[in-house]
Amino acid sequence: MMQKTVVINVVGLTSGLLGENTPNLKQWLIDAKLAHIEPVIPAVTCSAQSTYLTGKWPTAHGIVGNGWYYRDDCEVKFWKQSNKLVQSDKIWDKAKALDPSFTCSNMFWWYNMYSTVDYSCTPRPNYLADGRKIPDCYTHPADLRDMLQSKFGQFPLFQFWGPATSIKSSQWIADASIAVDEQHDPTLTLIYLPHLDYNLQRHGPDMSKISKDLHEIDKVCGQLIKYYEEKSARIIILSEYGISHVDNPVSLNRILRKKGYLQVREERNTELLDPGASKAFAVADHQVAHIYINDPTVKKAIVALLKKTPGIEKVLTEREKAAYHIDHARAGDIVVLADKKSWFTYYYWFDDQKAPDFARIVDIHNKPGYDPVEMIADPGIKLLMPTIGAKLLKKKLGFRVLMDIIPLDPTLIKGSHGRKPEDKAEWPIIVSKNAEHIPDGDISPTAVFDILLSHLKN
Repeated sequence: MMQKTVVINVVGLTSGLLGENTPNLKQWLIDAKLAHIEPVIPAVTCSAQSTYLTGKWPTAHGIVGNGWYYRDDCEVKFWKQSNKLVQSDKIWDKAKALDPSFTCSNMFWWYNMYSTVDYSCTPRPNYLADGRKIPDCYTHPADLRDMLQSKFGQFPLFQFWGPATSIKSSQWIADASIAVDEQHDPTLTLIYLPHLDYNLQRHGPDMSKISKDLHEIDKVCGQLIKYYEEKSARIIILSEYGISHVDNPVSLNRILRKKGYLQVREERNTELLDPGASKAFAVADHQVAHIYINDPTVKKAIVALLKKTPGIEKVLTEREKAAYHIDHARAGDIVVLADKKSWFTYYYWFDDQKAPDFARIVDIHNKPGYDPVEMIADPGIKLLMPTIGAKLLKKKLGFRVLMDIIPLDPTLIKGSHGRKPEDKAEWPIIVSKNAEHIPDGDISPTAVFDILLSHLKN
């Protein structure tokens, strides 16, 4: 019989953030052991989680970022949700093989749909024909959704991502995790708490601006720790990456377009990236970008261009990609890493008047790259709240309304991740009171799998 274990994934938590603003975690840490995790490249949500849950590198499991270019249909797709995209066995597969009575609850870790876990919940809004986006979630079993939303209300999607993000989404996930545990008592529970991700990206690791966020997530952690300790569960506190201060956004697609490598289509007086027609283009993902090349004859020139581009620290081609464990068919022909003060935007237009309509809204699926500016309401909009209220009223009345409140100013972002920070105080961490299962020294991200499994087995 395996040991009951819970993994609380506190996104963005680092040793440098632990202290007076996290009293519950500080108290719990007195009897616990902490280790720093060397960040996987790219140090982003989907790649980090898949590495932890498979014990394999992106080279093997195939999750080379939060999104990538699908070469067959010539489309960039971000935040897909099928677990079948992860090309390696997961920890719950291993555990089930060792103990047929093992069960697993996956609460909001990514690639959560159609997996072999026993209980799961993940964001899944409804997109209506009139343009509205209705908050919702997807669960397995299907009736779990009804139980959770009847008990805790509709999943707070707009507090999970966008300008209105708040502790409400992490609190909902924590409450839902406890409810699933009370009903089903899974052996392993995986909990995702995203709250720190928001203001750390908006403001960077500035204690004067994020102390409230630390107190809020610490309170949620305290609630979970108290509950699961009373259930005699083994508790692991984990994070995926740390967030560093940045002040230099780099728009790689504009650089490639200026040199004639990138193509756009003009539609309704706006410009759309045309990846299939481009000789080369970039898929930006925080401090990592994949450069996809459709015309091999330009690769050498592009490598030379990127190596002299300010803000780029490393340019990885075949041999270097293998050294960073990202040499998978889904990866770009070239992968670039930003320097410590820089990050990559997806922007490809030169004139903001030509920006596509999705640029000014929260639209994680249509943008051909990650856009952290989605967390900020345009400071240039006068009477912002009345403007939003009027748009929401029109939506409720059935009108198609563009919620175009997102600015096009990447300098508003002060925190990013994806590379390996020089300061270990900004590395992800793993903490447990079962100290015998935490190795001494820094650990590889692939070793997290073995640490989780050892907590279950012994």
